Amino acid sequence: MWFNRGRAAVLAVSLLLGWAGVELARGPAGFSALAAYTAMAVLVPLNALAAFALPERGVRFRRDNRWMAVVPVELVLATWFAAAGSGRRGYALLEHWALRSPPTPLVGRIAFAAAFVAAVWRAWPRGARTHVRPLDAGLACAVVGLFLACEWASSPGIWALFLSATGLVLLLAVMQESHRLAFRDELTGLPSRRALEERLHALGAAYAVAMVDVDHFKKFNDTHGHDVGDQVLRLVAARLATVGGGGRAFRYGGEEFCVLFDGLQTEDALPHLEAIRASIETYRMAVRAQTRPQDARQGAQQRAADEAQGAAQKLLSVTVSIGLAHKVAEDGYLTPYEAIKAADQALYRAKSAGRNRISE
Repeated sequence: MWFNRGRAAVLAVSLLLGWAGVELARGPAGFSALAAYTAMAVLVPLNALAAFALPERGVRFRRDNRWMAVVPVELVLATWFAAAGSGRRGYALLEHWALRSPPTPLVGRIAFAAAFVAAVWRAWPRGARTHVRPLDAGLACAVVGLFLACEWASSPGIWALFLSATGLVLLLAVMQESHRLAFRDELTGLPSRRALEERLHALGAAYAVAMVDVDHFKKFNDTHGHDVGDQVLRLVAARLATVGGGGRAFRYGGEEFCVLFDGLQTEDALPHLEAIRASIETYRMAVRAQTRPQDARQGAQQRAADEAQGAAQKLLSVTVSIGLAHKVAEDGYLTPYEAIKAADQALYRAKSAGRNRISE
């Protein structure tokens, strides 16, 4: 909710209201407690299912989040039924085979199962995304935790344990998601410039800094479009992520990257950067066709089929220029930012000398 995530907000609000309703109705076993529990065990997973089924538009997108008003309406109806429905018909309704509880009513179990499947489907990596996002994984785990809490609702201690664990999972997932948004570049998957700023403060007395720039990147965008430009950035990022020597790559901005080697000097870092530069130079990138699937496995199958049929593919060659500088105790670079500036100047020299090379 704090980070404009509608699904997390719906699940958290539903969980909080359901818990409050059950706790307020506790006391001597009676109609109110049974009605509150049944409402929670059925409505909360249904709300979660609706949240997973609908597209994520955040909690501030007014036109598409009107359905969230259903939650307070559910609360009003459940409260009214618990307070005024204790007659014969009310008991008959709660004793129906589909709503009989505890443990979780059959309707609730079906809703929980559907919500969990929807949560896993939403969390599953697809397209350019290769990892499960923390918030998506947390929401799926929260559905499981709430189901276990409902199954043990007749035992107050276990009920409270699972419900508290569910809330904690949601909180941790939101915190991890906030960290991902702040410190991870969405396009390339590399740590972002903000993560680089944090890492600079932890560098030792000696380190090497490399600034990496994609050659003729504007030409890729102008000639082939921004989708191909994104492919180029992902390719370079994937290669830089494998750099040896303890180097760590960051997305600096635009088509520029930064690689830190803590504890190394330029002569130590140079072979590792040269290996990365050569691997990028020799790689032939196939331009994605408009009909190519976004899923990586399906894309690989289509490439194999095209190769078997002898279909021609449009291949592009990508090169990078690298500027390298280092900092040791006796150097004149007083701060890491000055070392980065020196590496940037070395990068300019590499480009002036013809690109596709490393300059110190």
